Amino acid sequence: MDFNQIMTELKSKVYHPIYFLMGDEPYFIDMISDYIETKVLDDSEKEFNQTVLYGADVTADDVFGAAKRFPMMSEYQVIIVKEAQNIKNIAGKEKEGEGEKEKKDAEKIKYPIELYLDNPLKSTILVICYKYKRVDKRKALYKQLEKKAVLLDSKKLYDNQVAAWIDNYIKGRGYTVGPKASSVLAESLGTSLSKVTNELDKLMINLPAKAEITLDIIQTNIGISKDYNIFELQNALGKKEVLKANRIINYFAANERDHPLPMTLAVLFGYFYKLMLYHYLPDKQGKTVMSGLGISFNFIEDYKIAGANYPMPKLKKIFGYLREYDLKSKGVDSGSASNGELLKEMVFKILH
Repeated sequence: MDFNQIMTELKSKVYHPIYFLMGDEPYFIDMISDYIETKVLDDSEKEFNQTVLYGADVTADDVFGAAKRFPMMSEYQVIIVKEAQNIKNIAGKEKEGEGEKEKKDAEKIKYPIELYLDNPLKSTILVICYKYKRVDKRKALYKQLEKKAVLLDSKKLYDNQVAAWIDNYIKGRGYTVGPKASSVLAESLGTSLSKVTNELDKLMINLPAKAEITLDIIQTNIGISKDYNIFELQNALGKKEVLKANRIINYFAANERDHPLPMTLAVLFGYFYKLMLYHYLPDKQGKTVMSGLGISFNFIEDYKIAGANYPMPKLKKIFGYLREYDLKSKGVDSGSASNGELLKEMVFKILH
């Protein structure tokens, strides 16, 4: 079940005995567990029927022992296990054995979670937050969780998915944002959705209802320059606007803390990788470009211009420069050059 399906059910008061929330994007896990923690029981029921446990403080037996209790003067009891990845054997980890016999014997062991899944208490809503890890899909436990629990695999978004996600998040709260503004936000804030939503929520607090989030508003409230940001740099490079590109990299060099070279290199690699994909598209019109590159309609012309400016032989050289300066940013053969100076060297090579 995906995040939206789970949230739709919860808001409709459709509850399940076990929620196993795993994966490397904590935002979706936190959203589900926070909703259950704040919305399922009313304040009078929470005192006796809601328990929050932390993985560092409990054992698997503690968790499933608590789950077997019946609620007091309530239809449900809620148990939320945060940082469950810190509990030994919470997800049925096999015990170590020295030989084949020991390994086979270990495979026959039923761990507390497996025993509980066989007969969960319907009056308990057990939420296991298993962050930054996953149950092996090849294991019997994974199949058991699929059948008998609500299983969420919370995956990080790819770079090219963040702008669309930001657009939907903002619109879902009654505001609007243009494609350029959402792209600037995505390029500048990265893929951590907790960080992205924190910045967007702070921004929207200061805006009137239904306002449009513009580049000027982003600059004022988040501190991302509307003129000197990574999105404008890649746009200047794509169009070979030498003066504009140099102004931006000079700004980056003077503000290295806000524009670290490794992050700049990662974004530029993503940009030129998309440009390489553009060259391989059989049809360079409309929907083919949008779906092939994961961009909005507004940026098709930009990639057309950049494609003309950077044929495949030049792109191959650019990927070499990106690898070279990634190593130099990590101290390999960089001499005494600062990261700002390295960026200037690399951009000169890209443009000429």
